[in-house]
Parts: sequence; C-alpha cells; structure tokens
Amino acid sequence: DLMSGYTMLRNGGVGNGGQPWVLRWSSRIRLTWLSFTLVIILVFFPLIAHYYLTTIDDADDAGKRIFGPRTGNELCEVKHVQDLCRIRESVSEELLQLEAKRQELNSEIAKLNLKIEACKKSIENAKQDLLQLKNVISQTEHSYKELMAQNQPKLSLPIRLLPDKDDVTFPLPKSNRNCRLHNCFDYSRCPLTSGFPVYVYNSDDYPFGSSLDPLIKQAFEATVRTNVYVTEKANIACVYIILVGEMQEPGMPKPTELEQQLHSLPYWRTDGHNHLIINLSRKSETQNFLYNVSTGRAMIAQSTFYDVQYRAGFDIVVSPLVHAMSEPNFLEIPPQVPVKRKYLFSFQGEKIESLRSSLQEVRSFEEEIEGNAPADYDDRIIATLKAVQDSKLDFVLVEFTCKNQPKASLPTEWALCGERDDRLELLKLSTFALIITPGDTHLVISAGCAMRLFEALEVGAIPVVLGEQVQLPYNDVIRWNEAALIIPKPRITEVHFLLRSISDNDLLAMRRQGRFLWETYFSTSDNVFSTVLAIIRTRIQIPAAPIREETAVEIPHRSGKAAGTDPNMADNGDLDLGPVETEPPYASPKYLRNFTLTAMDIYRNWNAAPGPFHLFPYTPFDPVLPSEAKFLGSGTGFRPIGGGAGGSGKEFQAALGGNVPREQFTVVMLTYEREEVLMNSLERLNGLPYLNKVVVVWNSPKLPSEDLLWPDIGVPIMVVRTEKNSLNNRFLPWDQIDTEAILSIDDDAHLRHDEIMFGFRVWREARDRIVGFPGRYHAWDIPHQAWLYNSNYSCELSMVLTGAAFFHKYYAYLYSYVMPQAIRDMVDEYINCEDIAMNFLVSHLTRKPPIKVTSRWTFRCPGCPQALSHDDSHFHERHKCINFFVKVYGYMPLLYTQFRVDSVLFKTRLPHDKTKCFKFI
Repeated sequence: DLMSGYTMLRNGGVGNGGQPWVLRWSSRIRLTWLSFTLVIILVFFPLIAHYYLTTIDDADDAGKRIFGPRTGNELCEVKHVQDLCRIRESVSEELLQLEAKRQELNSEIAKLNLKIEACKKSIENAKQDLLQLKNVISQTEHSYKELMAQNQPKLSLPIRLLPDKDDVTFPLPKSNRNCRLHNCFDYSRCPLTSGFPVYVYNSDDYPFGSSLDPLIKQAFEATVRTNVYVTEKANIACVYIILVGEMQEPGMPKPTELEQQLHSLPYWRTDGHNHLIINLSRKSETQNFLYNVSTGRAMIAQSTFYDVQYRAGFDIVVSPLVHAMSEPNFLEIPPQVPVKRKYLFSFQGEKIESLRSSLQEVRSFEEEIEGNAPADYDDRIIATLKAVQDSKLDFVLVEFTCKNQPKASLPTEWALCGERDDRLELLKLSTFALIITPGDTHLVISAGCAMRLFEALEVGAIPVVLGEQVQLPYNDVIRWNEAALIIPKPRITEVHFLLRSISDNDLLAMRRQGRFLWETYFSTSDNVFSTVLAIIRTRIQIPAAPIREETAVEIPHRSGKAAGTDPNMADNGDLDLGPVETEPPYASPKYLRNFTLTAMDIYRNWNAAPGPFHLFPYTPFDPVLPSEAKFLGSGTGFRPIGGGAGGSGKEFQAALGGNVPREQFTVVMLTYEREEVLMNSLERLNGLPYLNKVVVVWNSPKLPSEDLLWPDIGVPIMVVRTEKNSLNNRFLPWDQIDTEAILSIDDDAHLRHDEIMFGFRVWREARDRIVGFPGRYHAWDIPHQAWLYNSNYSCELSMVLTGAAFFHKYYAYLYSYVMPQAIRDMVDEYINCEDIAMNFLVSHLTRKPPIKVTSRWTFRCPGCPQALSHDDSHFHERHKCINFFVKVYGYMPLLYTQFRVDSVLFKTRLPHDKTKCFKFI
C-alpha cells in the first residue's frame, strides 16, 4: 500500500484520478515557510544575543544582570566545585606572592650589580697600589744590596800554584823529620772553597804496584771510586795519595828502589809536599819498610812508627785493615750486656827478643840514637799478672807462652798467639783486654798493638793499654780515655785494684764508645780511608762537602679541588693555633758552618756518639746547636723571643715564640694505592698553621689516577715517586724538604690541628727527640729470654710511632746513610718495623727516650680501610725486629719514660677572658 500511495503522489494525484497541481502547490508552500523560518533564526537571533551581551554589564543594578557573577552559595553548591574554587583561590595567592618575590629579587640583583662594579674598581685600584709597592720593594732591595756591598770586605782566593810549576819560594825545613803543616804543606793548593779535591795515583802504573797485597789494593780501589773528594783532575788537587802497602815478601822492592819510584811520581815536585803515602796492614806482621826510605815532605799513614820517624800532627797512625773486602757481621758480634763477663781481664802473647826480618836494619840504626833506653818492665808485669791469676780473687786468664807458633813480630814486641777466631772467642769472655806495649819505648806504635786494639773493640772488651808513650790510631782527634784505659807500666801493681773499682755504668759507657769508634773508624776499608782524609781536611780547616740528598722525582698531578673543612679538625674551642695571617712557605736556615771550625767542634764531632760528622759530608741543618744564633747575613743577628711580653702568654699564643721565632714544618706522608683515604687526609691539613709543604711519598709502582683531582690546601703538595716499594722511603732526606722539622704521618692518621700544633711546639723545645702521639714500649720476656713489642696501655713507654711524630731532618740522613744497612734490609724483608728502627737510632744517639704529647694512644681515622698493623703476623714480625736490632746495636738502646707532655694550663679552669698558652711541663 505504501508503494501505491507513493506512486500516486509522483503522478500528481490521489489514486488514479487526483489533482496533481494541488499537490505541487502544497509542496511549494511548505518549502517557502521552512526557508523563511531558518532565515529568521540565523539572522535575528545572533543580533539579539549580541545586543544583550554588549549591554548586560552596563546595568547599574546587580540584580538585573543576566550573566553577572553569582555568590558562592549559588555556584558552589556541589562539593567538588567547592574544592576547585578553593584551589583556584590558593593558586591566585601563591602567584601574587611569587610576583612580589620576583620584584624583590630584581631589586637585590640590581644592588649586587652595583656592588660588583664597585669591587671591580677597588681591585683595579689595589692592583695599582700593589704594583707601586713592588717597585718600592725592588728599589729598597737594590739600595740594600748596594749598601751591603759597600760594607763587606772583598774575599779573594789564595794564590793557587799549579802542579806543573816549581815551588821555588816554598821554605825548606832544617830536616824532613821536623816537618809540620806550617813548613811542609802548601796551603795555597787548598783554598777554603776548594772542596778538598784529592788525586789518587794508580799503583799499577808503577813497579811496586805488583807487590801490593791484592785484597788491600782491591779494597782501596773500590773505596776510592765512591769517595766524594777524589778527583781525576790532578792539576786542581789539594792532596795526592799513593798506596804502597801492605807489600808481599816475593818481589818486594828494596828501600832505595821504592824511594826512586816515589820521587819519579809526576806530581812529586822534588820533595813530595802535599803527598800522602798510605801503608795499610792486614796482618800483625807488617813491615816498616818506609823507615829507611826518604819520603821528603810527604805525609805517612801506617800502623807502625818509631819515635824518630813519627811526626806528630803531620803523620797519621791508622788502624789495621782487617775486613778488607767484607763487611763485619753484626750477628757475630757479642752484645754489650751483661757488663761483666767471665774473665775480669785476659792476655795471650809471647815476647820475642830477636827476629829475622827487614827490620834488623832498624835496630842498627836505633843504636846510633843518643841516650839510654828506659828500664824494661816486662818481667815485673809478668810476675804481677801471674800473682793476680794465682790469687783467684777474680777469674783472669794470662798466658805468656803461645801454644802454637807465635805470629811474627818486631823485637821486644808481644807476638799474637793462635788464629784470629780463637783470640776473638777469648775476648768475648773478657771484660778487659790487656795490651802490653813493646819494651822498646822508641817503638811508639806497632801493627801488633793496633791489631790487639782492633780485636778488643770489635767484640766489646775494654782495652787496657800498658804504656803511656803509645800513639794509638788517630790519637790527635780521638779521646781514647773515653773508650780505653791507658796506664803507665810502673802502675802494673795497681791495675787489678783499678779494674775492680770501675762501676758498671762506666764500663757500659766505655764499651759503647769503643763500639762506636770501631764501627766509625776501624771496621771497613771505606771507614779507614774516609777517616784518613777527614783528619787531613780537619787539620787544614776545610769544611766537609754537603751530604747527598735524595732527588725527588715529582709525579705530575692536577690540583684545584677546593679543600673542605672537617668540623672535627676546626673545633679547637677558644684556642688560637697561630697567627691570623698565614705565612708563606719559609725554609729553615741552612747550616753552612761558615768555615768556623774550632778545637771544640773538632773534638765534639770526632768523639760524640751523635754521629761521625767529620767522616760524612755535613748536613744542611745543624742538629747540635739548634738554639744558638744563626746569622743569616751581615748585620742580621738573632733576637730571642720568649713566652710573651708582660707574662700574659697571649703573645706566645698568637706567635710561634720560642728560641727560633720563625719556623715551619714539612709533612711527609707515605701512601700506597689508597687514593680516597689520601685525599681525605690531605684535606684535613687545610688551614694548618706553620705548614711549609706536604711531601707525599708515592710508594706504589702504579701511578695515581689521571682524573684524580688533588685538594688545594694553601701550601704546595709534592708527590714523589720512589724506585721501589719500601717503608725506608719514609725517612729519605728528600731535597724538597726545606725545614728542619718533619712531621711523619700515615695517610690514614686522624689528628686535630690543635694536637699537631702542640706537638710542633713541644718538638721545638726538644729538637733532638722524637715527639709524637701514639706510644709503645718494649718488654723482656723472661720465659723465652727475648724482647717483646707491646702496644697495650701502660704507665710507661719507650717508643713513639712515626706514623704521627715530629723529628729532625738530620735523623733522616743518619737513617738512610749511616745506620747499618742490615737494619734497612730487615725493614724491606718484613715490610715493617721502620718506626722501631728510627726509635732505636735516635735513642742510641741521644740516650734519651721519646716524648709523647696529649693523651692520644691511637690515631687511625674512623672508617678507613684496615691497615697492615691489624694483621696477626704484624706483632710477631715486630718482636723479631726488636731482637734483631738489639743484636746489631749490641745492646738495647731504648729507654723508658713515665710522663707525657700537656700544656701548662691543661684542664685548668680559667675565666673566659684569659687565653691558654702552650708550654712544656
């Protein structure tokens, strides 16, 4: 049906007979009306809306507004709408506050910009002022130099006579036997500033060289190669040396032949002045073949002299060269304690009245001497000593007849019995060793007596020399009465009483001094040759050459990291650590000796236990007289400064004070592949007063990381590369250390600034001691009869660990160059005990214990990695080290002390307006 209706409409009518025009008209009317309605809606409605929107806000009455704002109750009726409203209000307030802050910051930035501009102008003005001050300082220095030049006398060297010139004007003595330095030595060849050059002839270039003892010649040549004074430039030499003995019997030249060969030396110059002829003896049967040789003005150094041959102050009595090519074995040397041994004294020897030797000519020559020989006391000596032995009051051993064939000797001399090892075994059991001088008083010294003296000193038997006319080795510079007893032969009846009356303390002191003399001047070929040169150099008053310093090979590193401030380091209470303004690096005054050698200095240096200053080149710092005035230049004196003006103590606290009012110290820090720990330790040194520089001893073969940034602590940091990993590197005398005071510190040590400063002040008043914080002590283990190392808390101590301690740089030279090599080898073997070795050395030299400051017993930083000291084997190794060091030194040098040092006002209640002062109790 629907389809049929639709068909009818298309055909213009209803059904088959409808009217099509009516339908067409109705359709047009409907379309027209629809179009008109749409036009009205699209045109007039926007106009009406636009009208109301533009005029709605002009209404005066708020109630008439159609789209006006509504109250909160009207709009915020729903809960989430209310929350949104509150958020909107909060954000609006924050925006308003931020805007206010922005405006305030803009104002501050503008003010700071003005200040920056003002600072820039001030900096420019300061630069100009600084430049002007530099110009003024430069002009003042120039004026000062001109003034000093006007007031200083001109120094010119003495006239140098070259070896190729004849010394025609040199005065001739009446006899060569009257030679002394003033008439047989040419001082013009040895200016004070010459450095004492020595030229040594090659003995192989001359016929007598083939007759020399091979061991002595080899040892002599090895020593010459390493001596600092030997030069190959003969034209500048001060002294010329030729080795002529010990000679072997086969092929030995006749006296006339030897004399001709000596006179043919290229620099002999007719009389041999400034020459030294050395005749070393390795055995007791030494030939004195130089007696019948004309040596002119040449000096002679040998072990056998007759009184008509020996020229006091000119010739030199040397010790026998027993250890020619070998070092002494310290483990075989008996200890110095117990003081008293099995035998009170001992003597073995046999007197030979006649002997076939080359010395028979000497006896014929002696007969020509006017005067009668003194009485021979040997028979009375034999009777007295046998009576003492028979009395059995003390154990003594005297034998006047050798069991085997005695050694060859000079007439009237007591020949040695047995082999050297057998004699040493007897001396090890003897408290005293008797040395009977030859019956012929014209024989002032013989090789046999010198050999007896050498063996007695070697094993710690105190020499008792019967015969005051004897000239012991190096007698003009060594006080032998400190190590030996020299008794006239007529007092033989009082010898037993005298030996029994000596106290144990005196015995130990003499034995220790004898050991020191033997080690320093007798023990090796190097010591003998160095001693001979040192005697000549001391006689002509030429200062020693500077000692060798270790050249520091610096490892490049980047710095610039700002060092932080550890609150634990900075918390010093109301204590002032130093001056307000930090001083620039200031080196300690160098010890140049200034050519002021006096007799007091000579005897002090040759006989004092604190080191063989004369043998070894002098150190740049003066360890002996630290408190004396040092003149730094003409017109510059020493002004002592005490603890503060007026006794208030404030001045002492604000300044360094003391006897050396201006001084700094160097930190030496040993490290091994602990970069983070090292950087933290370096940062803790930031701002430390009186710090000159920091020397970091890099003990690892692996270099520091390339990206490692080192802290800037206000002073130079020198990173030193070492040749090998050794704890001995801690004590090397690096040339970069410019101060006398050294603070040796581990890379994990944790000390406050006030503790370090107090330790520095205490060290300045005890410069010859080790001053530090952690104390340790040694103890005797009775069940095991050995020494033990102990780190437990105790009321006494004998060591201060060098992981945090001050010491003088002088001890670094002695530790590295003078202390027995066996000790340093043991430190390298165990990688341990270097601090014990330094305590042994200082106590041995000073006979004083170290000084502990503050109540610190440990110094490790919290949280640091474990150190080697936490290993169980650490203490066992230190036990072994102590016992080995005791064997090397021959006794226990460590001394106990039962006090520590604190400031005077330590734990003293004071008003707040009073300041603390540091002082040594």
